[in-house]
Amino acid sequence: MNSRIRRRILLAASALATTAVTGALPLAARAQAPHKPKVALVMKSLANEFFLTMETGAKDYQKHNADQFDLITNGIKNETDTAAQIQIVEQMIVSKVDAIVLAPADSKALVPVVKKAVDAGIIVVNIDNKLDADVLKSKDLNVPFVGPDNRKGARLVGDYLAKRLKSGDQVGIVEGVSTTTNAQQRTAGFKDAMDAVSAKIVSTQSGEWEIDKGNAVASAMLNEYPDIKALLCGNDNMAIGAVSAVRAAGKQGKVYVVGYDNIGAIKPMLKDGRVLATADQFAAKQAVFGIDTALKALKEHKKQSELSGIVETPVVLVTK
Repeated sequence: MNSRIRRRILLAASALATTAVTGALPLAARAQAPHKPKVALVMKSLANEFFLTMETGAKDYQKHNADQFDLITNGIKNETDTAAQIQIVEQMIVSKVDAIVLAPADSKALVPVVKKAVDAGIIVVNIDNKLDADVLKSKDLNVPFVGPDNRKGARLVGDYLAKRLKSGDQVGIVEGVSTTTNAQQRTAGFKDAMDAVSAKIVSTQSGEWEIDKGNAVASAMLNEYPDIKALLCGNDNMAIGAVSAVRAAGKQGKVYVVGYDNIGAIKPMLKDGRVLATADQFAAKQAVFGIDTALKALKEHKKQSELSGIVETPVVLVTK
């Protein structure tokens, strides 16, 4: 065996020994570990049972698909703390998440930080409360929306109430945060139902989605309009507040209360008649569908500008 061949054999043996010791593979044979996307679910107030249900559903979904994506969940303390929600989104941008699934506290105020996220290469999907279409257009943004038709859902509840009213009956609407699209759409749905039976809407005021504020607004309406026959509330938290106001005014059984969301706390009130009806918009499904929309976009390597459209989730009437 000549020296050149001997040298080649020794070099080959040395390379094999190194591979055996280090576990390293030649570069061409190394399989790149697939990147597991990190998805952030940013919600409104976690003091609201609806969003706790949404968070639980998202976490359960991730637990059963732990090899597919990682999940970060966060929310604000109260429904009107828009600045805190903007800060959360900014934190997610710094954390370099791959996607943000957002239930915005304000339909207009969140758009600039959404633009910031998109500019950072993050996929953004909008759930629950739709971002303002005109503001999105002004920022040249396409953000897919995953959620129910809130006007249709409120109309279902309003129509059920309307069967118990007659023309000229006075009603009040306790709506959510007035700058949010879902509050506006639910109020529109309630008005559609009331107009259909010629009920008289004597007052529409914001209860800011919260129990205490809903109670204060309902109490004021009952005091100002003693003949009021019904209070149509944009969510169940405000309906709970309205029920307390009706009781304090000594008008149990005389004033109907309806809500929206079908949270656990409202179910005993539906059962005993303190609340006539609500709507279930399936919080957990909204989160899951939103996450799936984001993951699909990431898997297909789509840019935000290539995303658009609406994924309509179900909403159903719930009664006793």
